[in-house]
Amino acid sequence: MLLDRINHAIVRHPLLVILACLLCVAALASALPRTQITTDFEEFFPDQDENLVAYHGLQSTYTNVDNVFIAVAPKSGNVFSAETLSILQDITEQAWQLPYSQRVDSITNFQHTIAEDDDLLVEDLVTAPAPNSPEKLAGIRQIAVNEPQLVNRLISPDAKMAGINVIVNFHQEADKGAAIKLVVKSTREFVKSLKTKYPQADFYLVGKVMSNNAFKEATLYDMKNLVPLALLVALVCIAGFMFVASGSILTSLSGTFATLVIIVTSVLAAMGAMVFIGISVSPPVANAPTMILTLAIADCMHLLATYFQNRQAGQDKRAAMENSLHLNYQPVMLTSLTTIIGFLSLNFSASPPFRDLGNVVAVGVFAAWVFSVVLLPALVMVLPFDIKPGKQKSGGNNDWLANFVIKRRLPIFIITGAAVLFSTSFIFNNRLNDVWAEYFDTRTEIRQHADYVRYHLTTNNTISYSLDSQEEGGISNPAFLQTVEQFSDWLSAQPEVLHVTTYTDIMKRLNKTMHNDDPAWYKIPDQRELAAQYLLLYEFSLPFGLDLNNLLNSSKSSTRITATVRDSSTDSILSLQRRSQDWMKEHAPKSLYHPGTSSDIMFAHMGYSNIRSMLEGAFIALRIISVVLGFALRSLKFGLISLVPNLIPAAVGFGIWGLTVGQIGLGLSAVAGMTLGIVVDYTVHFISKYLRAKREQNLSEPDAIRYAFRTVGTALFVTTIILTANFGVLAFSDFRLSADMGLLTAITIVVALIIDFFFLPPLLMFLAGKKPTTVTQTLTETGSSAPESL
Repeated sequence: MLLDRINHAIVRHPLLVILACLLCVAALASALPRTQITTDFEEFFPDQDENLVAYHGLQSTYTNVDNVFIAVAPKSGNVFSAETLSILQDITEQAWQLPYSQRVDSITNFQHTIAEDDDLLVEDLVTAPAPNSPEKLAGIRQIAVNEPQLVNRLISPDAKMAGINVIVNFHQEADKGAAIKLVVKSTREFVKSLKTKYPQADFYLVGKVMSNNAFKEATLYDMKNLVPLALLVALVCIAGFMFVASGSILTSLSGTFATLVIIVTSVLAAMGAMVFIGISVSPPVANAPTMILTLAIADCMHLLATYFQNRQAGQDKRAAMENSLHLNYQPVMLTSLTTIIGFLSLNFSASPPFRDLGNVVAVGVFAAWVFSVVLLPALVMVLPFDIKPGKQKSGGNNDWLANFVIKRRLPIFIITGAAVLFSTSFIFNNRLNDVWAEYFDTRTEIRQHADYVRYHLTTNNTISYSLDSQEEGGISNPAFLQTVEQFSDWLSAQPEVLHVTTYTDIMKRLNKTMHNDDPAWYKIPDQRELAAQYLLLYEFSLPFGLDLNNLLNSSKSSTRITATVRDSSTDSILSLQRRSQDWMKEHAPKSLYHPGTSSDIMFAHMGYSNIRSMLEGAFIALRIISVVLGFALRSLKFGLISLVPNLIPAAVGFGIWGLTVGQIGLGLSAVAGMTLGIVVDYTVHFISKYLRAKREQNLSEPDAIRYAFRTVGTALFVTTIILTANFGVLAFSDFRLSADMGLLTAITIVVALIIDFFFLPPLLMFLAGKKPTTVTQTLTETGSSAPESL
């Protein structure tokens, strides 16, 4: 056979094989210096995403919303002291010097309006130097905590915390990532100097720029810490397994080194191919090396385990490896193919980073398969392996487990089935509830600062609307302003809303100011000309950088309304969006309709669309895998049977998640497709050995089950330990999406082993319709057939 001739050539010319493989890896890895790490949350959305398009439309019409927010909490607990107001003035002034700074807002430079005779005076609420008389400070406080534009935005209602909002503009920058890095670095240095200069206050740093940068920091953390940790865990597990299997430290070291080479070459090849393809490293993609190294181990385990058995059976080095390749080539190829199909199903994801993750891991799994059947045998030929014939007699524990399952198949089947039904019944406890503010772990600075500021002052979670009057200067139309005011008031009354930024608050304040601050005139002017005049006077009085471009477009035909919400949970923000859309359809002219948009809205919609698309992808992948297995196993019946142990683990995993957590987000939507390709490996190895025993060795039904346990039981158990440990490592990620994804994947893999050990064997026996018999023969390899992989 051609395959046997190839295997023969590999073990006869190992140095040439090693050189050729390393040259291929070097060629692919040469692209790694050009690796790009994304720092923009927009990478999670395709360019044509309607919510992203609406978001960009809002950004291009008004002042953009990229911001850095510096919160100041005086230890005295009183913002309105001369000392604290001086600190706020200093920060406000210096913040203009931050890179890309376009606008700085605080309570100190809030443009307070005063009328003198027929003149409108607009000046900073807190003039320099800050007043120190109790009367003036009390007056400033009275204005600030009662001003709708400030309270719950730049000042807390209890006046214990204030904020400085710095708007930055990256529109002219081709490399937004580098610009974000510069802003973050400069801002952190600025805040560090403030902590030294003003020890009487605490400072908190949040905002969209900081959140964007946190994506990159989470990615780097995972790559610098979790990937090495996963590799260390894998190597310890491999070394332990090798030592137990061979009883030799030298063999353990050689086998571990050979496996390490396969891991490293597979990861380098995949990540290099990633750069050539043009994929950037995002938080999901940062997990690809961990997944690849974990999946690469399984191929090595099966090949080396059979090699050890063959050597212990008395075969020489070359014959043992050729026989191992002959017997394992099909199942290893099949498991690699099904794993690739599972990860390629991530291309159904609505979010590009998850597509990228699936593609990169698929390339890595393919590379791991090629290197396992080509490079690994060559390495084994040149490395020292001290394996003595007859030294290892394995299978005792596997035989005991097999006999236990066979003898008590009915109660085990019933108990396992009941546990499956019980667990899966909690699937519907899960609700899609991505919380954008909680994407990062509580141990990270961005999360700690965001939680504190959200609890004491405001949030960075918003939903914005652009209401268009359809006419130039229409912003002064009283009818239009009345509708805007009604919508703003409706938003303010919603339980999710903490603050509403709206132009009508300015117009009402101007009307009141121009009528001697009579509260009765705190309303929209009833004449268009008067509203236009107020706007003109006000804009002429505003200092540079504090114009109304954040609320009005250049033609004065539309205005932006921004609602700050208390949290960004999917349920909460989408409910608010739906109700606001209903309100506009019912109470506003059709021309004013706007769906509402923000980064929070985008992630909320992405969560829903991604879960639907991933379920569709997983279903298609399952059908393809079942067809592949049917052909490979030469049995449509067993192809269909494989559906059961392939579906149950993910269902049970999500059920356990529903019972213990109850919330699934963007990251977990990819787990079904990912784990599908992994758990199929278990089913393939077990059923293929079961069928080989039935077809080639004519073993009875129970003895075929025992054969499957003996030949793959140990390897599946060890592989589960390694897979669970390595995916469990992802639970330590700073990025919540990756952490949850790793944890649920680990749970699913453990469930898969349980299903294949305790549910699949009784199912096979029941479907065969034969009763178990006592052990009629001792399972030994006979004839020319060498032992198969553990």
